[in-house]
Amino acid sequence: MAFSWLPSKRSDPLFLLDHLIQPLSLGFSLCFLVDFTLFSSSPSSSSPSSSSSQRKMVSIRRATIDDMFSMQQANLSCLPENYQMKYYFYHVLSWPNLSYVAEDDRGNVVGYVLAKMEEDTKEPPHGHITSLAVMRSHRKMGIATRLMDQSAQAMAEIYGAEFVSLHVRVSNRAALTLYRDTLAFSQEGIEEKYYADQEDAYAMKKMLEPGIRKAAEKAAKEAADLEAAKAARKSGVKRGGGGGGSKRGGRGGKGRR
Repeated sequence: MAFSWLPSKRSDPLFLLDHLIQPLSLGFSLCFLVDFTLFSSSPSSSSPSSSSSQRKMVSIRRATIDDMFSMQQANLSCLPENYQMKYYFYHVLSWPNLSYVAEDDRGNVVGYVLAKMEEDTKEPPHGHITSLAVMRSHRKMGIATRLMDQSAQAMAEIYGAEFVSLHVRVSNRAALTLYRDTLAFSQEGIEEKYYADQEDAYAMKKMLEPGIRKAAEKAAKEAADLEAAKAARKSGVKRGGGGGGSKRGGRGGKGRR
């Protein structure tokens, strides 16, 4: 489905920056920003019993067009990097299976993950987490983990994504702990001045099932090739161990005319 405001795959990436993700807040956010200050380390004000009750009432489902305004409101409430409405539509219409919302028993969206597949890249097929937010009233309930797991599973099963990537502020220790220790992301490097306020970002990556399987198959093939090469060398040594053969020809070895 084509839209006049959407760039084609051949478009200059700067066009995407200028026309799809102009931030609503002050400053300018770079493409595909992810801020995770939402993972506060402060204790929840709700009691254990009320938290348990809330946890049972929150469900995860695929995001639809009807959720766009609620997702934007959650973004504005939780994160400094904000997006125009058409950017949410771009994600949900282009990759309808990758973005999810957390919904309470009253039908209110209390969290979301906005995700996409990376395009125009020489790397293997992979997904990217553009934005993740959970309302303060529903944090520390495992909702962020459930949203991330659901999106990553869809990336692998539907699009064959070999890994998923994201960016996180270097100062956001709580988010780093979540991704590194809970979700098994690895730190791939640092992108300097990634955010609008010039803060650096960690580039993080997690291998998914297609990528894990591909790496295992590659390792198995390399091991088999190595064993075959060893066997061939051993066989060649045995064949050549009986001494040299006589050489034919010489000075008088001219053929008849």
